[in-house]
Amino acid sequence: MRSFAGRDILSLKEFERQEFFRVFEIAERLEPIARNRQNSDLLKNKTLVTAFYQPSTRTRLAHEAAMHRLGGHVTGFSDAKMTRAGDFYQESIKDTVKMLEFYGDVIVMRHFQQGAPHEAAKWASIPIINGGDGWGEHPTQILTDLYTVLREKGRIDGLKWLAVGDMRMRTMHSLGYALSQFDCPITFVAPPDMGLTPEFKAELSQYSVNWKEADHVEQAIAEADVILVEPVVQPDYTKSRDERGKEVALTPANYRITRELLSTKAKSDAILLHSLPRMDEIPVDVDITRWSRSWQEAFNGVVMRMALLALILGATE
Repeated sequence: MRSFAGRDILSLKEFERQEFFRVFEIAERLEPIARNRQNSDLLKNKTLVTAFYQPSTRTRLAHEAAMHRLGGHVTGFSDAKMTRAGDFYQESIKDTVKMLEFYGDVIVMRHFQQGAPHEAAKWASIPIINGGDGWGEHPTQILTDLYTVLREKGRIDGLKWLAVGDMRMRTMHSLGYALSQFDCPITFVAPPDMGLTPEFKAELSQYSVNWKEADHVEQAIAEADVILVEPVVQPDYTKSRDERGKEVALTPANYRITRELLSTKAKSDAILLHSLPRMDEIPVDVDITRWSRSWQEAFNGVVMRMALLALILGATE
């Protein structure tokens, strides 16, 4: 297995099966630090640089919280408009990351341009973590979801997945690549104009993912052990900021996960994942049901980033 020390985390296409379990092993080892709301000194001499060209709550703050939990330091920006990358100069990714590499030891980047973190990795002499790139990928979120499933169900192999939402989403791409390493059939449910692209279908088949499609959640939810939901009412991820207008469409019934649907159709021990933010695809009364795991995901998001930072910065091997 390759060492994680000094490694970029750009895509789950690059992960082999044993590498997933290595990350999960380190996450489980570090989890008590976060659960007990403690800090360690594992990364006391290291600094994380955040470069966020798009809005973020969970991804940016989870990385920052993870670094603090490990005793490290954080600097960076959460709004590119306040930097030379987003003002009059429109400073290039190359010039930006060549500067940022002098300010810390690892960079986490979110960008509206697909492939931007990959471009950054070409120029930076320190590791780059992809915090979401346009419609591309979101590897740390799916690592978080897989770790949540492992902690909740005790296994990943053999579980049937249902993915509901916009299949153009970066999380859905990372999920498909990740499940190529596990024995997990997956059913995708999406509006016709948000379905799997021909290119992504070809990739899923190329990576030997056991997948199929359905038109309605009711057609597939009864078999699902894991239900992963993303909104079908989405901003444009190719923009640095896409604020909602006066009128925002509601989620069609085919793609909503309601309390009634769960209680009448879902397995009693199925788990429901949603990384948030949400619109109306999961009503708030679902949060207190036995299926919901959104808040466990939020906690595990810190733990997962702790594991990745510790591995990438060579604090554990």
